[in-house]
Amino acid sequence: MNKARVLFLCTGNSCRSQMAEAIVNSLLGDRWEAFSAGSHPSGYVHELALKVLSEIGIDHHGRSKSMEEFRGLPFDLVVTLCDQADEECPVWLGSGKRVHLPFPDPAKVTGNEDAQIAAFRKVCEAIAAGIIQLLTQESLGN
Repeated sequence: MNKARVLFLCTGNSCRSQMAEAIVNSLLGDRWEAFSAGSHPSGYVHELALKVLSEIGIDHHGRSKSMEEFRGLPFDLVVTLCDQADEECPVWLGSGKRVHLPFPDPAKVTGNEDAQIAAFRKVCEAIAAGIIQLLTQESLGN
């Protein structure tokens, strides 16, 4: 059975899209193959994104990538994750059904380390719930 392919896009490809990629490949990897990229890649994966992923048992070794790296490749689904109120979402001109599923950027949270990690945990949990629901519906053809 061929896996469906999903591409997660955000601006920097350091937090949200990395978490989505890791969660899908870890939890839904039997049906989906996930990739992530950004319109303006930061060049790194945020250490707190990696920390909250490890807290839920996911060991992620991603790298920040440009969406140009994936131009012309086939995807079944392309999901933008940026919070429209805060930032400009990348525009995908390649193949694949497009869905917008916004989440706030946890890297923009200021304050002490506890406040920052709490923001990452909250966004990671929301991404996991939202992405799993979306991809389960897509798998069922809804």
